[in-house]
Amino acid sequence: MTSETRFRNRTEAGKLLANQLTQYANRPDVLVLGIPHGGVIVAFEVAKALNAPLDICLVRKLGVPGHPELAIGAVAADGFEVLNEDLLDWLRISGHTIAAVADLELQELQHHDLIYRGDRSPLDICDRIVILVDDGLSTGAMMRAAIGMLKPQQPQRIIIAVPVAPLETGDRLRTEVDEVVCLMTPSQLGGIGLWYEHFNQTTDEQVCELLEAATRNRQSNDRSLLR
Repeated sequence: MTSETRFRNRTEAGKLLANQLTQYANRPDVLVLGIPHGGVIVAFEVAKALNAPLDICLVRKLGVPGHPELAIGAVAADGFEVLNEDLLDWLRISGHTIAAVADLELQELQHHDLIYRGDRSPLDICDRIVILVDDGLSTGAMMRAAIGMLKPQQPQRIIIAVPVAPLETGDRLRTEVDEVVCLMTPSQLGGIGLWYEHFNQTTDEQVCELLEAATRNRQSNDRSLLR
């Protein structure tokens, strides 16, 4: 793989992604949601380019006990779960074990909600065009958990926007949302990080800083419009 086929970093990926979403710029009904951690960096650039508010969409991977890198599904902050039933059957993981793993991840989600938002309430989803952003997709389980949490809140539209995802993952998700925007759809993903020259771990502090910066950007833009 040559450097020309990769993004320099998540910031560049976000700017390139925003170029494919210009029809949603400067609309009062648009909301950008980033999936922490790395997805928030991409989402920040999208929100800035579109002059849209930025918030987070909290989901967590459900890992096999003892092998957390092996995902059996994902869970959203409201408890909505997406499970890989074939993998669960093959590994013979009990419902009790799944519930225990999900409970631990829900505690983590509650903890991170306090870190990222503090006493701020989540932005209203109802009747909004929601652009749901991550830094890439593999199986799409976390994105599907996010969709499952958002739909009951009755958004006007849900748009998935990611820099890279396998073609089959994008095709599956198109049946669940209104639009999928993806810059690269390799037949063999091999790991999201392989599609970035720099794919450093994103910290909680960075997520908080980006959310605060997005709020300042919006306030500055609003003041400019009033002049």
